[in-house]
Amino acid sequence: MSTPSTPGSARGAGITRAPFGTAPGGGRAEVFTLTNARGMAVRFTDYGGIILSVAVPDRNGALADVTLGYDSMEGYAADTRYFGALIGRYANRIAGGRFALDGRDYPLATNNGPNHLHGGRRGFNAVMWTVEPFEGSAGVGAVLRYRSADGEEGYPGALDVRVTYTLTGANALIVDYRATASRATPVNLTQHAYVNLAGHDAGDIMEHELTLAARRFTPADHTLIPTGELRGVRGTPFDFTTPTAIGARIDADDDQLRHGRGYDHNFVLDRAESRPEGSATAPVARLYEPRSGRVLEIHTTEPGIQLYSGNVLEGGPVGKGGHVYRRREGLALETQHFPDSPNQPDFPSTILRPGSEYASRTVYRFSTADRL
Repeated sequence: MSTPSTPGSARGAGITRAPFGTAPGGGRAEVFTLTNARGMAVRFTDYGGIILSVAVPDRNGALADVTLGYDSMEGYAADTRYFGALIGRYANRIAGGRFALDGRDYPLATNNGPNHLHGGRRGFNAVMWTVEPFEGSAGVGAVLRYRSADGEEGYPGALDVRVTYTLTGANALIVDYRATASRATPVNLTQHAYVNLAGHDAGDIMEHELTLAARRFTPADHTLIPTGELRGVRGTPFDFTTPTAIGARIDADDDQLRHGRGYDHNFVLDRAESRPEGSATAPVARLYEPRSGRVLEIHTTEPGIQLYSGNVLEGGPVGKGGHVYRRREGLALETQHFPDSPNQPDFPSTILRPGSEYASRTVYRFSTADRL
């Protein structure tokens, strides 16, 4: 049994649950719907913690689903694009599928050319999470839990992960990440939703205007592994310090854009060096879609954000409502630590040790504007 992707229209805050289908491995997946009093609705499933849809109003009050995805469990089981998924144990790439820690080498799966990507062949996007719904003064939401066993996908130590989704009355989705480990291990968690603020089936995202609080980015080699340099964005196609359309320079004559077939790069957020780990969130990104007037603002505690402009979306399962997603019809803004940090001693550390807690928060705030 699958649940339709039609955006919710309930006007009372609350949470519902329903069957979603059979997950790989035989587990029965469920779909949970969070709704606030303004009619915003967020649907997710316990398989991979995947956000299935986010329905938000445009400047005229009309709701639309602004995230890419599928109508059925079967679509997500066959997905290779990580639509809406929780990503771990390590988001983004690790060079050569290996790292050294405390004098020992750890081999990992190479599932992205020569590199390790998004936790391996069966990352957190492809496991069943336990879900505990709640309602409170902060909003409606759910706590998702998963225990990653020692040695899972090659990583050392057991990792107990807790992710909380909270939908507030002010049209914000808050994602809180917590984790503890039994042995030292790299940890880098993110949410991999693809957005198109005009609607998930509205065509390309080239006219979306993006602003990033990032004066530097981490250039990468042809396999998208950072070189270790923190390069200034000024005078390059990577300068989003003022509102700039995604399509304005995406096809410029630039080696970095050729490596990613567009944007697929980590940006160094301006407060990365000055903000203590786990301190209050800072505004880091603003995305505006001129036709609908929808605005997405992102606040995070993380030091980086990956801009992926949906350069390779074609060829996957048919999307929601029978829509066939094509190149650059959605973009991802993944708050994170930097790619390949376990092999890059000058990057902020991603090593979690016993007795410490991984703590991260990202806030996605939706609104509308006549213009940016």
